[in-house]
Amino acid sequence: MNPSTALAQVFVDEMWRNGVREAVLAPGSRSAPLAFALHASDAQGRIRLHVRIDERAAGFLALGLAKASRRPVPVVCTSGTAAANLHPAVLEAHHAGVPLVVLTADRPPELRGVGANQTTDQLKLYGTAVRMFHEVGAPERRAGQNAYWRELIGRALAIARGFRDRDPGPVHLNVAFREPLVPDVGDTGEDWPESLEGRPNGARWTRIERATTDRISWLDPGPRTIVVAGDGADVQARWLAETAGWPLLAEPSSGARSGPNALGPYRLILASDSDLVRQVERVVVYGWPTLSRPVTQLLSRDDVEVVVVSRRPAWSDPGHRAYRVSGAVALEGTVDGAGRREPDEWLSAWLEADQRARAAVRKVLAEEPELTGPLVAREVAAAVPGGGLLVAGSSNAIRDLDLAADPWTNRLVDESGRIDPRDHRRVLANRGLAGIDGTLSTAIGAALVHRTGPAFALVGDLAFLHDSNALVRGAYEARPDLTIVVVNDDGGGIFTTLEQGAPAYEDVFDRLFGTPHGVDIGTLAAATRTPYTLVRTRQELRAALSRSRGLRVVEVRTDRSRLRELHERLRAAVADAVVG
Repeated sequence: MNPSTALAQVFVDEMWRNGVREAVLAPGSRSAPLAFALHASDAQGRIRLHVRIDERAAGFLALGLAKASRRPVPVVCTSGTAAANLHPAVLEAHHAGVPLVVLTADRPPELRGVGANQTTDQLKLYGTAVRMFHEVGAPERRAGQNAYWRELIGRALAIARGFRDRDPGPVHLNVAFREPLVPDVGDTGEDWPESLEGRPNGARWTRIERATTDRISWLDPGPRTIVVAGDGADVQARWLAETAGWPLLAEPSSGARSGPNALGPYRLILASDSDLVRQVERVVVYGWPTLSRPVTQLLSRDDVEVVVVSRRPAWSDPGHRAYRVSGAVALEGTVDGAGRREPDEWLSAWLEADQRARAAVRKVLAEEPELTGPLVAREVAAAVPGGGLLVAGSSNAIRDLDLAADPWTNRLVDESGRIDPRDHRRVLANRGLAGIDGTLSTAIGAALVHRTGPAFALVGDLAFLHDSNALVRGAYEARPDLTIVVVNDDGGGIFTTLEQGAPAYEDVFDRLFGTPHGVDIGTLAAATRTPYTLVRTRQELRAALSRSRGLRVVEVRTDRSRLRELHERLRAAVADAVVG
């Protein structure tokens, strides 16, 4: 067996032993040893292989697979610009804490710096964005390699998962391969100077235990408190809100936007001149809240005590006001935080304001003569059944969900705060860096490993166009059940609601920020043989959302010229309903 094949086979076998079940490959010559090894593992029913021709799409596909499965997912590419094209996905994984495993093939040392084809400096290519970088070195036919390779894979996967420091994220192994890059025909590996087998019975080479050292910080029940749940917060935020009897302001991708304490259009309530907002004395923050300026302003107030809950070494504190940072919190006077409090005057006032705000939003949206982004988001959220998945784009799509979609009514099934997966609706979004690139690939990856219900994606037209390569799927590749809803306002609609969209800049706005493109999305879908539907009414949209088999594109065309005025009316209506 040649050394390149030996390393690749050992790497792939040890990844499987450490729980890897999905892998992504962008084809190339220098990475051929890993390609052959992954294909063999796929044929054995061990690691399912996904092949994509575009490295950027491959990176985000792996990201989606890892986010949805909560397992490390390797992505393999050849040398040169191929490795650079994985950088956006690496950055998102870094900021979102996703266990992405990047395996870049490289030339051996003697071919570096001498003008060899497709060769650049790939050492620490992704800088500080990875939890671990390792230059594997060119494999050699000698004893000791098997233990080195297997221990390295175990270490890399444990670091990607955050087993020891609870800081999951991407890792990068740069692998130098010498020729031959293909397996020797008929080779059994018997000529290798040592056994290349792993531990008996499929065991991992190194058993690495998780570090669990959370100490509960107890919270005084006295201050008037709200709970804010940002991206990645998970259900613990909801559990605290319900055990303490506090209102819950949860972003769609928090994993906590459900239950009786969750508010709907909370950002419009915060933006109103309400006494409730002025009376807030403490905010408990989970995850990474990044969707709205009113939340950031609340967390920046010097009269509000900010308590941040984070199990990772990093935490969210954009206002620099955090009074305490803890890995876990609970309410004083409860046993391990158990038990649900009935609404008191504080919570009841917030719930009443929320009901008024929701009614105001519904009324304004119902008055619109045509479909709008917020109404489409509301309909898409309502169409996601228990056990379903929704992936949202990071521009207007996630904000429209946050504004217009009602929290779901998932039940907590035990005192640990667990939600029955058959009832739970998952919302994923790339909020680590909040870019629109790679959204379709992320959604496809997530849908490919989602098992409990149908999957949907809600994106804008620019996010769709930015990652349209995601629809290019080889004949041998798995096809997800995913309905992609594209809200097409022919450009950058989000900018119409920001400072750039003010009337003072209308003479240059369209070219600099609106960026109309005029692309026929139906024709683009047809080019990739992706089923396509154009909907014009709410009834047509509901009918399209009821069909959830296969990969499909549903387009909704909207008018962004009226978007700024719509948001102004929504703000005014909620302020009037809440303040009076």
